[in-house]
Amino acid sequence: MAELLQNPCSKFIFGSIKIERNAKRETRARSSCPGSRACMCVLTDDKHRAVVRKGNDSIDICRVVNGMWQTSGGWGTMDRDNAIDGMLRYADAGLNTFDMADIYGPAEDLYGIFINRIRRERPPEFLEKIRGLTKWVPPPVKMTSSFVKEAIDVSRKRMDVASLDMLQFHWWDYSNPGYLDALKHLTDLKEEGKIKTVALTNFDTERLQIILDHEIPVVSNQVQHSIIDMRPQQKMAELCQLTGVKLITYGTVMGGLLSEKFLDTNLAIPFAGPPLNTPSLQKYKRMVDAWGGWSQFQAVLQTLKKVASKHGVKIPTVAVKYILDQPAVAGSMVGVRLGLSEHLKDSNDIFSLVLDEEDVASIQEVSKRGRDLLKVIGDCGDEYRRA
Repeated sequence: MAELLQNPCSKFIFGSIKIERNAKRETRARSSCPGSRACMCVLTDDKHRAVVRKGNDSIDICRVVNGMWQTSGGWGTMDRDNAIDGMLRYADAGLNTFDMADIYGPAEDLYGIFINRIRRERPPEFLEKIRGLTKWVPPPVKMTSSFVKEAIDVSRKRMDVASLDMLQFHWWDYSNPGYLDALKHLTDLKEEGKIKTVALTNFDTERLQIILDHEIPVVSNQVQHSIIDMRPQQKMAELCQLTGVKLITYGTVMGGLLSEKFLDTNLAIPFAGPPLNTPSLQKYKRMVDAWGGWSQFQAVLQTLKKVASKHGVKIPTVAVKYILDQPAVAGSMVGVRLGLSEHLKDSNDIFSLVLDEEDVASIQEVSKRGRDLLKVIGDCGDEYRRA
């Protein structure tokens, strides 16, 4: 299953609410949907962070999230101590929200070591801003209370926390309605204080509505979202704006494809371009192929390079900022290769970058040249469920 989660599409054949702003620059989306509690996202005076709330549940996160899929193998040999030092450097740079999963190799264990170093080596006010978001990716078996509790206790132990900041739940098979049982048990664990916020990952719009109709207080849905993959801005974003559920996005720089490294390259010629030598590069190259191919993709990179040069930043910075500015998006993920490479400046440049109307129009125009991936693949997360 971990292999499938890392390499979706490997078997896939590609063929109204008013937003008010007050003097404190807060943005809130309130729900009036039946069966749903008040839910909102507040963009605070600190433009680095967003506060996501659902009823009495609340969590603030850094809007640029450090993704730790890269710790699961396939991105180079990782030294544990160097990885922890790398996490500390990201936190010291203000990039203090980390995303992981139970199936991402040692990711949760690394976070546990990291958070203990924070407790020992940083002041309490620094510790208060650290966030660890994890995912639970269970097999589609019977979801009993004891089974769910045991899994969550494992993550709590590995991460060395009494309460998980956010538990993002993934489900493989919609024909098995056990996901509702699992989410109800997760909500019970939240009430017991073992989880602070319950969230989803890779759920589609139809299932999100069903979950909300069952009054399960999910605060966010983590989905694939980039300039190439704009599916979340179709059906999903509309529901999110109505209910206040927020999106946390991954694949936003497409494993590094959206960068200067791949500008003006021709992958059709063997060894002519950079190697696609990581699971993420291979995964998102398949998305490029589904969207419109490498030639069309070069037009995207050229447009992004023009915008980036205008503002004195890099292509990935523009790519992430564009998605962060989309409706319903609370945070976007940038993968971190801990102890191997860093992009602290590029990530922090996202916060100060302001895309003007000309920038946005040029990116929208080139993004729309490709195929509609909602029609090609399906809704958010369908790439994990269609064979």
